Amino acid sequence: MQTVRSLFVPKWSSDVRLDGKTAIVTGGNTGIGKETAKDLAGRGARVILACRDMVKGEQAAGDILREMMGAKVVARQLDLADTKSICLFAENIYNTEKALHYLINNAGVAMCPYAKTVDGYEMQFGVNHLGHFFLTFLLLDLLKHSAPSRIINVSSGAHAMGKIQFEDLGGEKDYHPVRAYAQSKLANVLFTRELAKRTEVLGVMAYSIDPGMVNTEITRHFRRPLVGLIKNLGFLLKTPAEGAYTIIHCTVTPENQLLTGGYYKDCASAYNTRAGQDDGTALKLWAASCHLLSIRWR
Repeated sequence: MQTVRSLFVPKWSSDVRLDGKTAIVTGGNTGIGKETAKDLAGRGARVILACRDMVKGEQAAGDILREMMGAKVVARQLDLADTKSICLFAENIYNTEKALHYLINNAGVAMCPYAKTVDGYEMQFGVNHLGHFFLTFLLLDLLKHSAPSRIINVSSGAHAMGKIQFEDLGGEKDYHPVRAYAQSKLANVLFTRELAKRTEVLGVMAYSIDPGMVNTEITRHFRRPLVGLIKNLGFLLKTPAEGAYTIIHCTVTPENQLLTGGYYKDCASAYNTRAGQDDGTALKLWAASCHLLSIRWR
């Protein structure tokens, strides 16, 4: 069957090389994560696929190695729903890597039935936000050591529907999968804004991005009628490779052409909602996240 290209693919390309650079891509075994990893490896970067399922992770690494002669790609185990796994992953990175130039927080779950992480957090908030918040906290020293470096948080246009429910972050009082997803994606944007304020002076830039509507495995928890509608409207969907464009854009574009803390879509600065620009809520979320994770991050 012929692949139908999305109508919303940006006209952007770059021949920037990343030789000598190291990148981590969470969820790098599939979808836009795998396509991002493939592109960065093709530019000469050493790429670490941070994957919950190591069988799939090793398979993805093998796929990239077979496709790109001389690529430097490895898979490492990371379960963002388990803080112990995040700690072990970070420890492994410090033991094996001398530098880290790009942390691409891409992995996520979407609109799943109510569930909790190993540590008792609501799954979508726990994986999409807290897991990446904690991972970034643990790896920040290496990112500072490797500066200039970048952190890219993959959000979604769904953040526009989000509200941070500080009185019920765990969704125990009133859980709805769509609201919980939107909250976690808004948290990605707010985390990026507050993070950028704290790390710019350290040479670490941060960006949040919306990949657009992408045909990936993340739709596995959607209701069947919705999945069918999405599949039938293929011209509205990007392929995973197309969905990775904005991540790659924020990885390789010169810093003076990007705004740290900014929100990007289709390889350009994009409109952010009032909720996504609320610095008071961003600071409150930062404090709440530190409290939940029992960390001190000034």
